[in-house]
Amino acid sequence: MGKLHLIGQLIRYNLKIIFANKFIYFLLAAVGFFLMIAIISLFDPDAYPTEESAYYLMILPGLLLIFYPSAFGIQNDVENRTIELLFGIPNYRYKVWLVRLGIIYGVVYLILLLIGLLSSLIFVPVPVFEMSFHLMFPIFFFGALGFMFSTLIRSGNGTAAVMVIIGLIIWITSGIFEGSKWMVFLNPYDIPRDLNPGLWADT
Repeated sequence: MGKLHLIGQLIRYNLKIIFANKFIYFLLAAVGFFLMIAIISLFDPDAYPTEESAYYLMILPGLLLIFYPSAFGIQNDVENRTIELLFGIPNYRYKVWLVRLGIIYGVVYLILLLIGLLSSLIFVPVPVFEMSFHLMFPIFFFGALGFMFSTLIRSGNGTAAVMVIIGLIIWITSGIFEGSKWMVFLNPYDIPRDLNPGLWADT
């Protein structure tokens, strides 16, 4: 019990640093955004809820949650004057952010499970664990990319601008890689009608 309490304290402390004491706001924003879009879709007479559309609805809150800590994490350390402390301890500086990234992805996955349950209740039934697992691939990609740029640019606003531009470019050019494994926004629940299901599963 003592170790579990210590781990819980460690996670809570790092979440405060990562999200700059604004975690609850990001959580409410992510869930609220999902509920708003889901409810609008439900009242749209032309909308037909499917697992494919649920995937796209769930990916947006996930990207929203990963955006701030990956883009502004280094800047928060600089502003709190903890960056010098972290990088002044041998064999320790990289482990801190490795643990933080692990916590971030773990928390995002748990929140995706919650959103998946909400989707099954009010939107369309989905395989919650499976879909959340698939969603973690693009979320991990953008989280790692954002963190990489934050270490190079060292400015949260600058990193945010770069990530928005990259995200738009990837989204606009996604048609070029449509149906291939290189498509970042590949939706495994959007099965092309002219493609063999077995071949799609292998892709």
